[in-house]
Amino acid sequence: MTSFPTTAATVVLVSPAVPEVLPAAAWPALRAAEAVYAAADLPEATRVALDAKAAPRPEELVRTPRVVLVATSADEPGAAELVRRGATVVETPVPPLVRAAEVMDRLRSPGGCPWDAAQTHESLLQYLVEETYELLDAIEEGDRAAMREELGDVLLQVLFHARVAAEHGTDPFDIDVVADELVTKLVNRHPHVFTGAETVHTPEHQQQRWEQLKQAEKQRASIVDGVPLGQPATALAGKLGQRTGRRGLPFDLFPSGSDEGSKLFRVAAAARRAGVDPEGALRATAKDFAAKVRAAEQTAREHGMDPTALDADGWRRFWPQG
Repeated sequence: MTSFPTTAATVVLVSPAVPEVLPAAAWPALRAAEAVYAAADLPEATRVALDAKAAPRPEELVRTPRVVLVATSADEPGAAELVRRGATVVETPVPPLVRAAEVMDRLRSPGGCPWDAAQTHESLLQYLVEETYELLDAIEEGDRAAMREELGDVLLQVLFHARVAAEHGTDPFDIDVVADELVTKLVNRHPHVFTGAETVHTPEHQQQRWEQLKQAEKQRASIVDGVPLGQPATALAGKLGQRTGRRGLPFDLFPSGSDEGSKLFRVAAAARRAGVDPEGALRATAKDFAAKVRAAEQTAREHGMDPTALDADGWRRFWPQG
């Protein structure tokens, strides 16, 4: 247990995101204190819960023996003066996710970053898409270091959009609301885990139950409601094929035209029904093709040829085998 000199001052720093949470190491000082004060930056609800007085001016504060000041920042004038005079500082351990939300809040708030403050949901869309594809690429390449970085970049987009949403004039919500709704959704869609109300034996059964529970929860009128139509076309066709397959829609009702769009739809939708992700499969083939193009170009250079001057026979000559 942390011990405090009888005449020592203590500054207890709590997280702005969770100011009601005090570190365990602070309680001995609070019990031994002659006076407990709340800094001006401490939320009123926390001050009342601690039965703390509003802090006096720094020059008065430092004259009180065994004083405890609860603040959210060491830069607060009273806290800064006590620290300068050797006060013990006890900080609340802040989980990294909470710290990330705090940093995002600081960037977005007055005195933060002008660029961050100027962003909207709409202006951030391009970054959300880019970061998602960069994460996808890192996963496909099996690059663990890149995965850590790109997961962080995707998390940044979630934090950013939630922070922007908190400023909405008529329907504000923040990251806590987002997280709370996610928890509720996960619990409600896994009754076999959290309530024991039913038994699920296979991943396929769980996927089917997830869709059934989601449809009932959202009261959707159609099995294709909720399919994001803005996703890449191959993925969209595959998702539609999967959704309709779960309800027994037959293959002969797929688009039957001889145009390229109809043919591509049939291939993508059928692949997804067969358990193959058409978007991923096509992307893997495209990446392999691009690698072969680069290899052929490099081989041509090694033979003293300009790749930009290759004709059909030249490409065949230098094309990698296998």
